[in-house]
Order: sequence, then C-alpha cells, then structure tokens
Amino acid sequence: MSSLPRRAKAQVQTVVLKDEFSSFSELSSASEEDDKEDSAWEPQRKVPRTRKQPAPKESKPKRVPRVKKNTPQISAGTEGISVKEELNSSVAIAEGDLEDRKNKLDTVQTLKTAKTKRKNSAQSFSAPRTKKLKVDEETSKAGNLEGGNNSTETPSTSTMWEGTYKKEENEDDFTFGQSPLKKMKTEMCPQGQPVKFPPNASNIKEEVEMNWDIVQVLSERTNIELWVCANIIRLFNDDNTIPFIIRYRKELINNLDADSLREVRQTLEELRAVAKKVHNTIQKIKKEGKMSECLLKTLLNCKTFEELEHVSAPYKTGSKGTKAQRAKQLGLEGAARTLLENPGALNLLSYVRPVVKGLSTLQDIEIGVQHILADMIAKDKDTLDFIRKLCQNRYICIQSSLAKVSSKKVNEKDVDKFLLYQNFSCNIRNIQHHQILAINRGENLKILTVKVNISDGVKNEFCRWCIQNRWRPRGFARPELMKILHNSLDDSFKRLIYPLLCREFRAKLTSDAEKESVMMFGRNLRQLLLTSPVPGRTLMGVDPGYKHGCKLAIISPTSQILHTDVVYLHCGQGFREAEKIKRLLLNFNCSTVVIGNGTACRETEAYFADLIMKNYFAPLDVVYCIISEAGASIYSVSPEANKEMPGLDPNLRSAVSIARRVQDPLAELVKIEPKHIGVGMYQHDVSQTLLKATLDSVVEECVSFVGVDINICSEVLLRHIAGLNANRAKNIIEWREQNGPFINREQLKKVKGLGPKSFQQCAGFIRINQDYIRTFCSSQQTESSGQIQGVVTSSAGVEVTNEKQGKKKSKTTVNVLLKPNPLDQTCIHPESYDIAMRFLSSVGGTVREIGKPEMQQKINSFLEKEGIEKIAERLQTTVHTLQVIIDGLSQPESFDFRTDFDKPDFKRSIVCLEDLQVGTVLTGKVENATLFGIFVDIGVGRSGLIPIRNVTEAKLSKTKKRRSLGLGPGERVEVQVLNIDIPRSRITLDLIRVL
Repeated sequence: MSSLPRRAKAQVQTVVLKDEFSSFSELSSASEEDDKEDSAWEPQRKVPRTRKQPAPKESKPKRVPRVKKNTPQISAGTEGISVKEELNSSVAIAEGDLEDRKNKLDTVQTLKTAKTKRKNSAQSFSAPRTKKLKVDEETSKAGNLEGGNNSTETPSTSTMWEGTYKKEENEDDFTFGQSPLKKMKTEMCPQGQPVKFPPNASNIKEEVEMNWDIVQVLSERTNIELWVCANIIRLFNDDNTIPFIIRYRKELINNLDADSLREVRQTLEELRAVAKKVHNTIQKIKKEGKMSECLLKTLLNCKTFEELEHVSAPYKTGSKGTKAQRAKQLGLEGAARTLLENPGALNLLSYVRPVVKGLSTLQDIEIGVQHILADMIAKDKDTLDFIRKLCQNRYICIQSSLAKVSSKKVNEKDVDKFLLYQNFSCNIRNIQHHQILAINRGENLKILTVKVNISDGVKNEFCRWCIQNRWRPRGFARPELMKILHNSLDDSFKRLIYPLLCREFRAKLTSDAEKESVMMFGRNLRQLLLTSPVPGRTLMGVDPGYKHGCKLAIISPTSQILHTDVVYLHCGQGFREAEKIKRLLLNFNCSTVVIGNGTACRETEAYFADLIMKNYFAPLDVVYCIISEAGASIYSVSPEANKEMPGLDPNLRSAVSIARRVQDPLAELVKIEPKHIGVGMYQHDVSQTLLKATLDSVVEECVSFVGVDINICSEVLLRHIAGLNANRAKNIIEWREQNGPFINREQLKKVKGLGPKSFQQCAGFIRINQDYIRTFCSSQQTESSGQIQGVVTSSAGVEVTNEKQGKKKSKTTVNVLLKPNPLDQTCIHPESYDIAMRFLSSVGGTVREIGKPEMQQKINSFLEKEGIEKIAERLQTTVHTLQVIIDGLSQPESFDFRTDFDKPDFKRSIVCLEDLQVGTVLTGKVENATLFGIFVDIGVGRSGLIPIRNVTEAKLSKTKKRRSLGLGPGERVEVQVLNIDIPRSRITLDLIRVL
C-alpha cells in the first residue's frame, strides 16, 4: 500500500466507502456460508482488505449506492411513486455506473499482492461464480431501491410485481440461508416472493463468452419469455432442484410445468456444451498458430455442434487440409480477394509457375482461386443465414429407400419391419418424430439409405442472390473471371453448403425426435409412478411361469412378507394346487391376487378367472388384476433386493415386488432403474445420458411431490428426494438409528453432509407424522428433561469442536431441536413458517386444527371475505406461496394426491381375442403411450392400439388434473373396436372417452 501514490490511496478509500459498503457486511457473513449461496459481484473479493474501517457495520450507508444509482436528488423520504418513475431509466444509468466502477476499481486491482490474509477470507467464492454474478448486485440494488421506498420494514411482494409483471423489476435476494444475517433477511423478505430482474440483468455472464447472448438464444429455442429464462438460469446456477422450483419458486418461472423446465435445462446445457467446445477449439487452434481474427469471430458465432464442426474441420490435427487451404499455401488468396475487390487489376497469368505443382497452368490457378472463393462463401455468416432462411420457405424433403446391400447381410424379418420406409418421402416440416427415429434405426442397421433432397430452385435462387448482392465484384469483371465466380458458387453449394444443410436438418430432426421420445417416456413414467396406491389390503403376488411354476408371495397391509410358495398350475396339477391356493387365501384373509404380465400370464389369468367364476374361494370374494412386471427380474437379483430380502430366492423376490407394486407403486418402482420399467419408445436409440437425466428427474419430482415420512421411509425412497443423494440418505438413516426419530425438520441440519442448500431443497418434501411423535414423546416423558438437555449439550459440543460440522449452522437452532412443530407434517416450507403462523392467526385457527374440517371452513370463509390477493399483500408474500400455505393447512394429515389418479383395474372374468367383434365397446387401461398411438389393455391378452389421430382434445377428460394433454399409463378409457387382425394379433381401437 505504501508504494501507491497518495491520490490512488484516496481513490481506493472513496470507492470502498461509496460503492462497497452496501454489501460489505453481507460478504463477510456470506464467506462463512455454503458455496452455493448468492453473493455480491466480483470486485468485492478484495473488499475485506479494508476491514480496519468501522463504517461498514453501519446500516445508513447502505442507502448511498442505491440513491446514487438512480438519481442523486432522491432523499431518504422520497415517495414510492417517484422511485417507480426513476426505475424506467435505471438500465442506462446502471450501465454507465458499471463503467465508472470499472475505472475506479482499476486502482483497487493493484492491491492484488498485498494483505493475503484478508484475501483468504473471501476465498470461498470461486472465480467462475463471481464472473456470472457481476450483474447480480446491480439487479438486487435496483430491487432494493424499489422495495426500500415502498415499505420501511418489508418490500411488497405480490401486488408490487403484479402491477409491473412484464417490466422484470427485481426485489430482494430469494436465496434461503442459514447464518444470522441471512435469517434477518428472511424476516424482512418473506421467502418465496418473486424476484424480477431489470432488462439489463438478462445479460447473464457465462464462464465462456460468445458473440451471442445465452438468455436470448435460450428464449428463442424454447419460446419462453426472456425474463423467465434469466430467472431459470439463475435458479439452476444456484443449484435449485426442479421440484423445489416448481413448488416454492413458481412466480419466478411464470407457472411453467416440470417438463418445460426440464426442456429449458437441457437446452441450456446444450448451449453451454457448445460454448465450452468452441472455447477448447479456439485454444487448440491458437496453440497451432493458425488463429486469425476472422476465424475467431466465426467460431464465436457458432450456436450448434454442426456449425462448429463445419468451421473447425480443416484445422483438426492430422487433417491434410482442405482444397482452399492448399490453394492459400500456394499464394492464391490474394488473387481471390482481388477478383472480388478490384477485378480489373487481376492478371491470373502472373501467378503461373511452371515448376510448381498447382501453379503450372492457368487452369490450375483458376481451380485454386475457385476453391478459395468456395471456402469463403461457405464460411460466410450472412450467406449461410440467407440459405437457411431460404430453405425455411421451400419444400425440403427427407427420403428413405431400401439399401442395395441390405438383403445380403440383414435378416429378412428385420427388413420387413421397415416395409413402410422402403420407399418413403416426406416434407421435413411435416415428418413425425417416431418416423425419424424409425428411419435412423433402419439406417444404423444398414437396411435403409437416407438423404435430404433440396430442390434445384433453391440452388438457383441462392446463386442469383450471391452474384447480385453478397459476392458481386466491386467493378467490371471480365467474362472469364465471372465464370470462375459462377463455378465457385456451384462448387461451394454442392461440396460444402449442401452437406452442411443436410447435416443440420438431420441433426435437428433427430435431436427433436429424441427429446420428444425422452419426454414421452418421462410422462409415461410419471403417470405410472403416481398410480393410486391400494393400502390396507393383504395381497397375493403371482409371478407366472410354466416349467418352473408360478411363484407366490403374500404380503401384509404394511408390506411385510407373510408367506412365499411355488405352485405348478400348468403341468397337469392345477386342481391339486387350487386347494393349496385356497388354503393360503383363507389363512391370511387375502382376497386380492396380483398377476405379473410376463410368460404364462394369459394362462394364469384364465386359471384364476375360472376358479373365481365357480365361486371356488367362497366365502372370500376374490378379485385379481394384471400388473406390469417390467424390471422385477432385474431388481430381484440386485444388491438392494438382497439387502432387503436376505436369504429369499430371487424368483420369489419377483413375486413380492409384483404384489408391492399395487400396494404402493411409487415406493416399489423407485427401486428399479427407470429405463427398465418399459413405458418408452425407441428408448435404446436415444441419448442414454439425456434419458437417464430426464427419468431420474421425473422420479425425483414424483417422490418429492408425494413426500416421505422421514421416520419410517426406506433409504432407497429417501435418496430420490430433491436435494438428497445416496450418501445423504444413508447419513439420515444412520442418524435416525443412533438418535431415534426426528422430532422436527430443524434436526435435519444436524445430519452429516446436509448443509443449508440441501436443507433448503429437501425440507418442504419431508414429513414428520405428529401422532407418531406425540406417542414417542409421551413414552419418553418421564426422563425427557434430563435426556433432552443431555442431547442438546452433546450435540452443541460436537458442532463447536468439530470443524467439518461447523458449516451446518445448526448451533442457532439447538434450543428448539426437540420441540415438535405441527407444520412439519404439511407441504409448507420452513422458510414460510412465519407467514403461515400469521395467516393462521388472521384466520383465527390454531396449530391443533391443521388438516381438520373446521380449519378448511375457516380458511374458505376468510378467503371469500378478503380475497387471496389482498391477503397475500397484507402478509407481504406472493399468491403462489400463500396458496401452498393454504393447501398445507387444509389437507388432512394422511393426504396423498395420488388418490386422484387411477387404481389398478380389478376383475373377475376374462375375454378372448376371438370373442371380439368390430363395433364392440369395451373399457380398458392404458399400458403405454407413444408418439404414434396409445396401447390399451382390454383384457384379451393383446393390447389394442388407438392411433394418435383418434386421440383428440374433445375426448380427453376436463375434470381430471392431467399433467399433459395425452393419455398415460394407468388411465382407464372407453374404446370401440375398429379392426381385428387375428393372424397378426392386432386390434385397432377408437377412443370414446376417458373414464
């Protein structure tokens, strides 16, 4: 510091006082936070060097930058209206202010080598993180100004942002933290309020800078508003999970559903992957010394992998170079540029070198110039933009035909599968996703050849535009030179541009088809996981088989295994085995049989249907249902199954799994890898990384929204909760085994590895059954005072002495660790407990009434009187957050929203394929949904197909809470038989209505 001039020192002091005080205390507190917490922008990493000054602890200077930022004339008592007027010009001022700060902070940069001790205090903020948060401080300050002038204590929430919904104005930071400073912030700013960013905040800083704005491109590709895309990027950058965003940050994403949010995340990851690959390519080309300013600009303009491949192909290691590069090495680039810029001065004969290969004749020189011009045309951004736009308005078709060599190498049965595509042609704008996937599969199997056909009219118009506009020589060009230019255009289109367009069209069609296939799988999986459970029944699971018999398992209403056995129903011993089955059903009072749909399913179903029709199991009224056994055999030999059912034969484990799939489908199906559940389409042909990420996200969404009782749930189920993983779930189970049940959600903070961010993400989806806790507490009551005090002291001691646990910030909650909270049994997030209690007192209810009919009545009458918007405004929260609170207080303690979905279809009789007639009306259950139709089980052993053209919006149920327009597995439908093809076992159906 002593080496700096006096003026420089004074300037540094001024910068710190005027610009940095507002966030100084936040930085010093946030440096102790979890890495994932939101923070201020980059230069603040250097602020802790000036901690000698006492001023940063004061609260008044916080207003200084906010006032200065908009207008120096605003006083502390300015009205809120004038502040809103000033906000309209905040963008330009903020940008100017950023420039001023940049200049001022150049001086601060010279302090880089000094006071390393103080620098270390801000080390928790990594460089990439501070990069992308440069704009965040400008954003939050603009919001703080608005909020601070509207209310002395807390900024307005719902009414404030609803009035200026599209203006993208910011309010306080929405991140949920754990330190004392963050807690103070939570009280002043109720969590869940909207964060709207001003227009200039949409320019989010990425780790890799490109010539395009990631928010803009994301908005264009997903058709979602700019401000929503900016919010989504910030939420994902802050490691928020999709279930948490969907439930507790709904106002930030404009009510998008989970599928849309997943699509945005996938597109965002693609764009970042392209940017990263561009960056790596640039570094590689720079190392080789081949980088030019023009090439750098072209690379930074690339938005897709295809564009990048097109531009970077000539510079790959080991490439012998393009024709254009070889011509440039011969020194012909100058001739090519002269032809365009000053054709009258070009003399190609002067380039002839008889002894040099490639320059020996005039024809060689003309060809070399032609190659250079063709390369320039094919790499030009405006030219490519024109041809792409031209193709959008013209007929471009994709064609597939039988490959010439396919008949020799490929099985005839496989060839027959692609009969529809052996002479196929379709406009690329009209082709269906499943058709693209089928064509790609045929091409990969060497059965089909595929090409994209671009008409000659497109080429002719393109060449005309180039000659007349973009590539017109700047002066008179002799006929021989114009001939070279024409040849260059033909060569460029045929050899470079046409293959690029074909690759782009194919890649886009394939990418869209794969995404839609994965999304369809995700929708089907969600529908299957959310099948309504059948609790409180003793069930018999049957895994059918011929030679090795049918495996039986009887499970209790609490999923305990009561009995396992094997019966041989299809080996001539059916009558004798019927006695054993009847005895088992009577002994365990079991009246529901669950049959897996695998081998011998049809025969086993007929066997049970026949006995039921004869009333063989009297006095029991036995019913049966068919359930998918996809993945049961894989799970039965997995380590998880071995740990859960040690010593049991894997075949019998399958029967147990089949029965449990009816009792609680979600809890059982999460044990199986999603792709083995078998409700997809072309799932083996799509990106396995994308498929796994999407399906895991759907499982996490379903488990989180249903919620888990943390004191009784399994480790497998717990690891799928938002914010948790295998290690954290294991630690929670271990903590539960060592310390007894969780009394409240706050105790989660004491679990090893569960930091503030993990707690924020998972807390709202974890339930604590209050009846169970009351029973536990009453049994411990005699020694509770001594034990509770002992637990608290020891826990606090561990946290003080153990550095690893210091970051959990649970020291502040020690005093209430063992106090039950009735709100812990609801879907209300702990960040909204204060609002929930204030709403409860406004309604006139008590915590004992949560989930009871009287609470519902009080809330309904209060809402009718006041209106939800006014109540939200009074409580200073958003309508969405208030709705979550209302739902949490109104829903019964054992509420499960899966009851709105369909249960398995129980039946007593059977119908054969031969019994069907055209025009017969039947009820059935959807087995699988694809992009070309819906497969429905109508109880005849073969699923019928409803072609997608027969599924119209008018036939879909309006009353059901459906998550997507189409039908999904498990839904019951009424159908009419349109066609029966007995030799091929195909049934075509028409959808009448959804039941």
